[in-house]
Amino acid sequence: MSHHDDAHEHDLGLSNDLPRLLGRRRALGLMSGAGLVAALAACGASDSSGPTATTPSARPDRDGGPTTATADGEIPEETAGPFPGDGSNGANVLTETGIVRSDITTSIGTASAVAAGIPTTVELTVIDMNGDDIAPYEGAAVYLWHCDRQGRYSMYDQAIADENYLRGVQAADGDGKVTFTTIFPAAYDGRWPHMHVEIYRDTTSAVAGSNKLRTTQLAIPEDAAKAVYATSGYEASVANLARTSLDTDMVFSDGYSLQLAKVSGSVEDGYTLKLNVAV
Repeated sequence: MSHHDDAHEHDLGLSNDLPRLLGRRRALGLMSGAGLVAALAACGASDSSGPTATTPSARPDRDGGPTTATADGEIPEETAGPFPGDGSNGANVLTETGIVRSDITTSIGTASAVAAGIPTTVELTVIDMNGDDIAPYEGAAVYLWHCDRQGRYSMYDQAIADENYLRGVQAADGDGKVTFTTIFPAAYDGRWPHMHVEIYRDTTSAVAGSNKLRTTQLAIPEDAAKAVYATSGYEASVANLARTSLDTDMVFSDGYSLQLAKVSGSVEDGYTLKLNVAV
């Protein structure tokens, strides 16, 4: 039996919490009861246009050369869903030896399965907006996870509960970049095709599950999803995708401009998804 039967209810999780509505720094700035009431009132009147745009800027790097990072605003806080595998809901892959890796198609530890599907590269650029300048967040750790081509999450779905593929951690380089090798995920019933992302201060924090900066989700463009779902192994995703949209998805319906990845590639050559993740 798949755990997706209760995914809709659980996926609402953090989407109803204060951090998602206000953003990390606004939430921390609510120091009084009056401030909290005012902030919640503002949330009730918010629209789905997403965070306020921020003008890109640059700062010199340590060698004196220009390092430029761009962002239109902080990526929204979202629910981790019911299958995070980070210790917050049972299973914890972050303590496994080998979890810091770029290729997440295989399981690690005592598990050995390999996830099948259309090859996909995920390139994320972590941007630090917690200062006067926008800059690459060197050293920030990214934990990426998503379902397989059948819509199942390793470590949770009964059929693959002993596997831990499609989960991995990487540290951002000097340009704030991480690159994962994975497969194109399914669209399961009730959700738009997506991937989950957690950002930590560093890899030490990530494997300890502490100092988390953001939990969010990456949305996958429709054209690429339709092309992939027309291939063998993704049959169930065709109908699931047809039953939802970005505008009605329970996570992305309040605005997805900062979460919709740029896509390139093809079914034959594989796809690349790129997204700036500003925190």
